[in-house]
Amino acid sequence: MKSLLIVYHSMTGGTLQMAHAAATGARSEPDVRVSMLRAAEAQAEDVLAADAYIFATPENLAGISGMMKDFFDRTYYAAFERINAGRFSP
Repeated sequence: MKSLLIVYHSMTGGTLQMAHAAATGARSEPDVRVSMLRAAEAQAEDVLAADAYIFATPENLAGISGMMKDFFDRTYYAAFERINAGRFSP
């Protein structure tokens, strides 16, 4: 079974609707397990446990939302270090 992680941030509910629609579509596939987390709650362990990702964020001043940037800032190096450690292990 494959796992899909959907990480989202939504201020008005529009992005949440889009994330729910993606989750509903993915759940129609029998071999896909879907996890949906708010950006504030998602951790590096969640990223590392998933096979695929959807990142849903509103556009703010031509960029991603601050909460989604916070998610990437908190998880990037932890995930990167674990991936690289596994890649170069004998």
